[in-house]
Amino acid sequence: MKLLVTAGPTREPIDPARFISNRSTGKMGYAVAAAAVKNGHSVTLISGPVSLGPPAGVRCVNVITATEMLHAVGKNIRRCDALVMSAAVSDFRPASYHSRKIKKKSFKLLLPLKRNPDILMRMIPRKEGRVFVGFAAETGAPEREALRKLRRKNLDLVVANDIGRKDSGFEAETNRACFIDACGKVKKLPLMSKARLGGLIVRWIERALAARRRKHKEKIK
Repeated sequence: MKLLVTAGPTREPIDPARFISNRSTGKMGYAVAAAAVKNGHSVTLISGPVSLGPPAGVRCVNVITATEMLHAVGKNIRRCDALVMSAAVSDFRPASYHSRKIKKKSFKLLLPLKRNPDILMRMIPRKEGRVFVGFAAETGAPEREALRKLRRKNLDLVVANDIGRKDSGFEAETNRACFIDACGKVKKLPLMSKARLGGLIVRWIERALAARRRKHKEKIK
């Protein structure tokens, strides 16, 4: 199968020296991409700025801003069977960009912001027979927010984790996640490496696509 995977943060520039971003390292998305290649699949990885090298065998598209990531996903989605949106896309960007560095003495303490595009929402009209996987990195009650995201964005699977925990945050090597599928079924997973979790996500997509293809063949008959 052909996977399109997003990973890492986005950076939204304020001026040539400063930007808005988040703590995502890209480890989870890169683990999904590596697991998919290991299983013999074709992977396009759209990556925000991270310190990781792309896994061997992966086609990597580097982006910086949320708008760039949106354009890259839109350009590549027609070639994929599944979209895995593991990137931590910045929700907001500065309302205006200053081409020259803002001097500290003239920097206003209130920074006007505007909303970034919601990439998954923009891709819903182009979903067709593809499998869509999203992530819900939350604090406190990730499952409740994950279920809301699942329904609102027409997802097939949401991977939810509590980033308030030291063992499942952005910089951690491990994750304590749960899967919530389109039927609302919740499967809680034990603490595991992001590499192992990436493999479980890929296997879930494999089964989902195989079931979808069987149903399609039965309809043709």
